[in-house]
Amino acid sequence: EVKLVESGGGLGQAGGSLRVSCVGSGFTFDNYAITWFRRAPGREREGISCISSGDGSTYYADSVKGRFTIASDNARNTVYLQMNSLTPEDTAVYYCAARGRYGSACILESFGMDYWGKGTLVTVSS
Repeated sequence: EVKLVESGGGLGQAGGSLRVSCVGSGFTFDNYAITWFRRAPGREREGISCISSGDGSTYYADSVKGRFTIASDNARNTVYLQMNSLTPEDTAVYYCAARGRYGSACILESFGMDYWGKGTLVTVSS
């Protein structure tokens, strides 16, 4: 069974930090790019960061660039998203998704993802 499970969400404060994680199982994790998405209240789903397989290249949306950092631990089939300098606009459900069956290059778009997690809620207070 293919699973992606997010964890680490919770309540953060403006200017603070949180780290969310994504653990994959049931597929060849290190052959897939892993992308973080989020959906904020009243907003459409947004791709915010991706780490590619192979060379480990990372990509960020403008909305999080310079504040968030993505990293992988392939031995644990895990990808992390370190979120710093949080703002209330970061409040959202954060999802991880995997892409690799038809290419493992990073994209920050929902289309083309092979597997999705169920999300973890991050709430940032002012």
